[in-house]
Amino acid sequence: MKIARFAGPDGVVSFGVVEGVGPDGEVGEDTTVTAIVGHPFGSFEAPGPAIPYADVRLLAPVLPSKIIAVGKNYVAHAAEMGGEVPMEPMIFLKPSTSVIGPGDRIAIPEQSEQVEHEAELAVVISRLCSEVPLKRVHEVILGYTCANDVTARDLQRTDGQWGRAKGFDTFCPLGPWIETEVDPDDLAISCRVNGEVRQDSRTSLLVRGVDELVAWISNVMTLLPGDVILTGTPAGVSPIVEGDSVSVSISSIGTLTNRVTLRA
Repeated sequence: MKIARFAGPDGVVSFGVVEGVGPDGEVGEDTTVTAIVGHPFGSFEAPGPAIPYADVRLLAPVLPSKIIAVGKNYVAHAAEMGGEVPMEPMIFLKPSTSVIGPGDRIAIPEQSEQVEHEAELAVVISRLCSEVPLKRVHEVILGYTCANDVTARDLQRTDGQWGRAKGFDTFCPLGPWIETEVDPDDLAISCRVNGEVRQDSRTSLLVRGVDELVAWISNVMTLLPGDVILTGTPAGVSPIVEGDSVSVSISSIGTLTNRVTLRA
């Protein structure tokens, strides 16, 4: 099931079920969105009517209380950053205010001269949880979506910590929807800038997979419904500039596209 958050023709924001989508998230004339009654983090119904996809505007599929990101979780990316995979997961936080949705603009701040894309598989938490045993991780995951961990690389190098470099407004695009029925262990993940492939890998190359990450992080902090875990980016990160179109694609989920602009 694909769960989206959207603004309908009347401007009302709702969660809805997306249907008529291709196997890798392709939308077409038959794609529809049906608003749900209830909440995606509990029981809900989708009684209709179905709205044509062309008549809605997708928003960020979730508004998390926090985004927990994992650094250096692909060997090749750790190497291109001049380091190795850490002995334990290396986590950092992105603020909720960094979240934007499909079609929204990534705004490059004047403080940075080197902003880069980072395609990532994102995990969406379904309920309040803490100290989750490895064998029960599946019980606390609502589903998966595409993410772009946008990073001011020059500030990441000079600041000595990553809060500013990762935390600017618009630096966490999420979408296009949450896929609840996918096995995350071996999905193709890529990033294209203006149609050119910059990153091309598979989630099977994650050093630490989804289950291990969720269990480990939940033993550090309590996770709330809608919280998002970014699982790390593969090699190939590169600069993005004003006017670029950046697309993160994950097989069986879909494609998240954002254009790049200068911060006003």
